[in-house]
Amino acid sequence: MEDTLKAAIKRALENLGIAAPADIVLEHPADLAHGDYSTNVAMVLAKQLKQNPRELAQKIADEINTNKPKEVTAVEVAGAGFINFRLAPEFFAAMTKEILKQKEKFGRGTGLKGKKILLEKSAPNLFKPFHVGHLLNLSIGESLSRILAASGAKVVPVAYPSDISLGASKAVWAVMQKKLANAMTVDNLGDAYVYGTKMYDEDEAVKRNIDEINKEIYEKKSGSALAVYEKGRDICLAYFKRITKRLGSKFDGYFFESEAGRLGKKIVEKHLGGIFENGENGAIIFPGEKYGLHTRVFITSAGLPVYEAKDIGLIELKFKKYHPDRSLVITDVEQKQYFEVIKKAATLVFGEWGERSSYWQHGRMHFAGGSISSRYGNVPLAEDLIDMVKGKVSEKMSSVEKKSRVAADDRLVEDIALAGLRYSFLRTGVGKNIIFDFDKSLSFEGDSGPYLQYSYARSRSVLRKAKDEGIKADVKRKIGEPGALEKLLYRFPEIVRRAGEEFAPHHIATYLVELASAWNSFYANNTIADKADAGAPYKVALASAFATVMRNGLDLLAIAAPERM
Repeated sequence: MEDTLKAAIKRALENLGIAAPADIVLEHPADLAHGDYSTNVAMVLAKQLKQNPRELAQKIADEINTNKPKEVTAVEVAGAGFINFRLAPEFFAAMTKEILKQKEKFGRGTGLKGKKILLEKSAPNLFKPFHVGHLLNLSIGESLSRILAASGAKVVPVAYPSDISLGASKAVWAVMQKKLANAMTVDNLGDAYVYGTKMYDEDEAVKRNIDEINKEIYEKKSGSALAVYEKGRDICLAYFKRITKRLGSKFDGYFFESEAGRLGKKIVEKHLGGIFENGENGAIIFPGEKYGLHTRVFITSAGLPVYEAKDIGLIELKFKKYHPDRSLVITDVEQKQYFEVIKKAATLVFGEWGERSSYWQHGRMHFAGGSISSRYGNVPLAEDLIDMVKGKVSEKMSSVEKKSRVAADDRLVEDIALAGLRYSFLRTGVGKNIIFDFDKSLSFEGDSGPYLQYSYARSRSVLRKAKDEGIKADVKRKIGEPGALEKLLYRFPEIVRRAGEEFAPHHIATYLVELASAWNSFYANNTIADKADAGAPYKVALASAFATVMRNGLDLLAIAAPERM
């Protein structure tokens, strides 16, 4: 439809002897009462033509009205010079038909067709517990991978576990001290990490011991420390695979810090004296201050690569193995300056590989009413938070007399809990902090994941009733003027395209809430599955179209769409 309207605008301008701008912007008015599309083209041209923008808008609108597209019923001027378009009921009926025809394919586009995007959607520290920050990263990465695939890209999702680090060495030291080598679990490895970190900061002798263990592990020197490390690594990696499976995420490949570190060290040393320089006590640095950035150490005075060097090695590993058009990393906004240094260093080292590496930053997560308790300091563990939210869901469903359903279906409870969490993560714009409120996030009314699920389940219930009544969907309109539901359904592909172009899942989250509100209003004001109603077949078609779009949208957010709630 956008192409049709732009062509009509260009034709009108040509007839008026006005050169069309290179880009004609079309938007949807915030208020549906103002029409279905709007353009500011007259306001843009009025400045260079030195004309009154509203008068120019009226000339353009009049010219379009002389030969307007069949899908348009009215072209109107509003405000200081906006031109608004109203679409015909037949257009909405045709789009409803298209939704029913395309089903799960509706919303998919080709804007990124032929592009391969490597997406690093999780980078956990294996010897640290999988906490809420990791859950946030994974949730955003999973949604982005689905959105980019829906936009036509070949997406390669990968994980980058930190399997070798000072943190791992702290945990190994503590395991050896507490004689847990033969009884290691994910939980006591987490305890060991906390204890090792505390002692590293408080005891100089312990610090020297852990630093030596760190070097032994990096150099793969055989001995008890390496044996404990390798066993702990396997336990932690198995746990990571289990929890990501629980969360519905898959990876095409894994890169490990241990391999990236060795390669990164070689790359940095190769460019010593050019891109990298000698620092204090034999360390190797990147002089970021030359480029308006931070100067950072890449190799320590002990000859060990730190995160910076590992990230340089990782870039080469990624591009040599998968040859992506773009490499995208999901990371915390507080690491923005760090990754600006990495990108600059990588661009100097690799050229195009560095330029094609991007870093998507999300905000920090906070809890409404303050922090919540955790076994490991002030950062709650992912599974603890999920189970806590599940408990809240069970209580909520029990309070509305659905206790038997809760007891019978733990999967549904978990799906609702994850919907509450994921929607809270994804509804926020890029880089903005996230506030998780238990009550609001689990509400079945308003701006929440469970509200979207409930709206979908309600539509499925209506469709089951229609089937029982023998009412088949029909796109022949036998109802009044198009309402909000029809005016929103057809926009879904535009929303998906924008979310893919901007790497912004929040566009889909915002749209789905608006769509759900329109559906629930339609449901409240209409008897849909009434066999005696001549308009019932079209109402059922709208219910089916809504269910299709909502299911497709929820899938892009990695939120389950329950048939019943």
